[in-house]
Amino acid sequence: MAGLFVYSGMKRDIEASLNAWVSKGKRKPLILVGPRQVGKTWLMKTLGENHFEGMAYINFEREINLQRIFNDDLDPNRILQVIEIATSVNIRPGKTLVILDEIQEAPNGLTALKYFCEELPDLHIIAAGSLLGVGLKTRSSFPVGKVELLHVHPMSFNEYLNALGETALSAHLKAHQWDLLNAFHDKLVNLLKTYYVVGGMPEVVDTYVRLKDLEEVRKVQEQILMAYERDFSKHAPSAVVPRILQVWEGLLAQLAKENKKFIYGLIRSGARAKEYEAAIDWLLNYGLITKVTRTSKIERPLSAFADTKAFKIYIHDVGLLSAKAALHPDTILNGNALFKQFKGALTEQYVLQQHIAHGHIHTFYWENPSGQAEVDFLFEGKDDLIPLEVKASENLQSKSLKVFHSKYPQIPCFRTSLARHKHEEWLTNLPLYSLPVTAHQPH
Repeated sequence: MAGLFVYSGMKRDIEASLNAWVSKGKRKPLILVGPRQVGKTWLMKTLGENHFEGMAYINFEREINLQRIFNDDLDPNRILQVIEIATSVNIRPGKTLVILDEIQEAPNGLTALKYFCEELPDLHIIAAGSLLGVGLKTRSSFPVGKVELLHVHPMSFNEYLNALGETALSAHLKAHQWDLLNAFHDKLVNLLKTYYVVGGMPEVVDTYVRLKDLEEVRKVQEQILMAYERDFSKHAPSAVVPRILQVWEGLLAQLAKENKKFIYGLIRSGARAKEYEAAIDWLLNYGLITKVTRTSKIERPLSAFADTKAFKIYIHDVGLLSAKAALHPDTILNGNALFKQFKGALTEQYVLQQHIAHGHIHTFYWENPSGQAEVDFLFEGKDDLIPLEVKASENLQSKSLKVFHSKYPQIPCFRTSLARHKHEEWLTNLPLYSLPVTAHQPH
């Protein structure tokens, strides 16, 4: 993980939330949650460099001898003394950032944060862990109400553009300046295709920015995928590991179908939901997959009316999906007569990823009761509902969206494709590179 700290010139949108936490008057310890290699360590160390005179950094996965520091008691002052000795850093509230990385490896580490919150509120203390998502679901001692959680996701396409130095394009995209963007449409499409290959994992993006070598990019992606599989064996319950691997390896077959609804029989002939629920839940909690559930009824909250037995599963990064599928970069960049159906999977993966990166965590898809029409995504925000149909090319037919509109004419509809921006009476087409969709964005 130490290699994550070498990124040069990289900016993350989530840094605004971290900066706000630093300056809060009433502050709780902050926990960054996200799977391995999404950039949690880099974010914490960058925060320390930018806002503090010193950092006391401990990685409990690497420094095994320190995993026991919470065992004797949970007195924050005693724990800080141990951290000072271990790091050779004089910890001063307001001047020093205390970083507890891979905190799930230290028994009682999460529980200790409660006492830091209550007894040392002026201290800036931040923690992270690659398997915290799993731990948060199983630990009864989690300090509810005494910590803040912040989820870290792969880099969005906008962040990727900034990393490449395309800051002006990124700014115009955020401002939805369509006339100007249309002039750079072809360039943006080409940049989008490279993002399908590279994805948003920070170390992978950094490799591409420095080397512009997609073969090296693929090597880093393969290393990340292998690290995930090692985590399955190391951290998941041994009885569930074989099924986790079956689900993980079977995702390509699920996404290659025209109808991407998850079918247990594709994992293994005769497989039943009950056998694989624990495996899917483990991958969900780790943050490697996202479940998109079906709804046929548009009534809020959608989760109350969703059909939990019908869902699609995507992974967390489009670049890792292309690597997992062993797609040669040229196939994605230049097209291929045989590369049709899986192009749709990559595109849907990209679309979902962009919306999750911007806070759309409640995601569904719509199917009418007869099953004759399906809208790829429904994103539910606090005060809006966004139906979005996804097209992998410039095909602008939207039969399913028309069915949805006929039933719910009061809801603005959106389609995303490789075509330029176009607004019609009831439908707005947005270029794929301009995502995410916001219901209140200018037409």
